[in-house]
Amino acid sequence: MVTTAATPSKTEQQQTVRSPVGLAGTGLFTGHAARLTILPAEPDTGIVFRRTDLPGRPEVPAHIDFAVEKPRRTCLQRAEASVEMVEHCLSALMGMGIDNAVVELEGPEVPAGDGSAAMFVEAIERSGVAAQPAPRKPLVVSQPVTVRDGPATVTAMPGEAAHAEYVYALDFGEGSPIAPQMHSLQLDTGVYARSIAPARTFSTLADAQAMRAAGLFAHVSPKDMLVIGPQGPVDNALRFPDEPVRHKMLDLIGDLALVGRPIRGRILAMRSGHALNQKLARALVDQAQAEALARPSSSAPAMDIKQILRLLPHRFPMVLIDRVLEIEDDKRAVGVKNVTFNEPFFQGHYPQSPIMPGVLIVEAMCQLAGLMMARTLNHTGKIAVLLTLDEVRLRKPVTPGDQLVMETEALRANSRMGEAQCRAFVAGELAAEARVKFLLVNPETGR
Repeated sequence: MVTTAATPSKTEQQQTVRSPVGLAGTGLFTGHAARLTILPAEPDTGIVFRRTDLPGRPEVPAHIDFAVEKPRRTCLQRAEASVEMVEHCLSALMGMGIDNAVVELEGPEVPAGDGSAAMFVEAIERSGVAAQPAPRKPLVVSQPVTVRDGPATVTAMPGEAAHAEYVYALDFGEGSPIAPQMHSLQLDTGVYARSIAPARTFSTLADAQAMRAAGLFAHVSPKDMLVIGPQGPVDNALRFPDEPVRHKMLDLIGDLALVGRPIRGRILAMRSGHALNQKLARALVDQAQAEALARPSSSAPAMDIKQILRLLPHRFPMVLIDRVLEIEDDKRAVGVKNVTFNEPFFQGHYPQSPIMPGVLIVEAMCQLAGLMMARTLNHTGKIAVLLTLDEVRLRKPVTPGDQLVMETEALRANSRMGEAQCRAFVAGELAAEARVKFLLVNPETGR
């Protein structure tokens, strides 16, 4: 096993790039030319991709909520805007300690360069890194989390270091031209730039021939992309004796950047790819949110039922919020619904096995989102009417005696429309989630 380590950076402040910096190239999967510019961003805004070639310059946050499944790469999509193969760029930003940045992109896919993260690291080094007047808010792994797909596994464990520690074991089995390899890393800016960023994406010769026969990657050759045959690299040379496992670690760092903040813990991966890495990112975000919602609050509620009824137009039996525990302007809210056997819907759903209807769980989350937007609603004199529901997932039945703890986070809000990400938990376990969009209408005219 090869290990790279260094003294962790002392900074605990958030960081962004010092000035805009651009680069250009061709997408590996689409073959389209693309221009990318990394710009400074405000604290606590994270990494956001902006498609400057589309009408309205839509933005797609680099967060697991917007990940969509595509083979052999990591892609993000929000509404009609998508960004292909973001993992190398995100890996470089995470590896270089960038917390906040806007990544403007002309084209559907991030430039591939030589298949590594080196060109993104070089761009960040040209720009420089600027400390920001806000503390970092790492996601601290408090309990082990493991995700599996057959023989492939990724585990996150509590760690003692100030930075994330990664261990990756690569093993394609007998007969593969790529021998088993293992690499470990304590994530640090200097070590990442030297030891991980230059590692290129790779393929076995058999896989490359199959993909070429399927019409993929016609615009690249083994000189452009690391192809490994029985005798070693084809028309190319390794940059490290264990370059494949280093690139797998590069991908892992980029995929886990989708948690939206630095990770503090140990990540152990074996045979994992993009889909499994993203599954761990989702599990870590869910765990952190559940823990935050489960923490007892000694402060008075942000809204009691009397205040809720003054703001919500709903009345019995459709008031599905009992208390708002926290509310942060029009940005975030946490509320609870205490589910009892006396709920009227249990008379028919179902008397012998009472389960709260999923549509009412979603309705409760939507009501909390409406309360979160109370300031905007009061200012405009409008009410929030549900417009669309996306990515609705009901993950756990809710039964009498449960307390539904809900969290909503604003994605967009203006005088005409609001959009929020909603989640509901029972005993710290994710029960439901949805992305909701509201239309703000005049209560008298309905427009």
